Amino acid sequence: MGGPKDRMLGKLFTKFPRLADKASEKVLPIVVEGTPWSPLVKELSNSTVALVTTAGVHLKSQPPFDMANSEGDAAYRELPAGTPKDEYMITHDYYDHSDADKDINVVFPIDRLREFVKEGRIGAVAAMNYGFMGHIAGTQMEALISDTAPDLAVKIKDSGVDVVIFTPG
Repeated sequence: MGGPKDRMLGKLFTKFPRLADKASEKVLPIVVEGTPWSPLVKELSNSTVALVTTAGVHLKSQPPFDMANSEGDAAYRELPAGTPKDEYMITHDYYDHSDADKDINVVFPIDRLREFVKEGRIGAVAAMNYGFMGHIAGTQMEALISDTAPDLAVKIKDSGVDVVIFTPG
């Protein structure tokens, strides 16, 4: 997979969501035991907020996500908070990101978080935010669950982040 076929499927599924629903019926769900939730223990106006997206966002200077692997790419890209908007790009063939290509905030609302800091709604934007490719299956899913996600969770927690906002592609 990867390439023109996936771009075509992404456009088709965007235009006809029932087809996407039908295709997703073949994907086995992942069952998680317990509730992965931590209550916020301080005011949002004093909290540091990080963004994690599965929209395929990365910096132009970073390697793109592996679109040739039909199982996806379980790796993430570090996205420093001070990055200018024109330094971001999206590598993802499984959804139509033409609007996000025009304004990255559609899938990675970094400018909205910066505005919230200025307005006093949140304390700070995390120094580092993260981009994943959302299409992950098979051995890449195993790697994501067993290695990548737990490692990133520790990294985020150790950095003093209080709130994480997850955005899809």
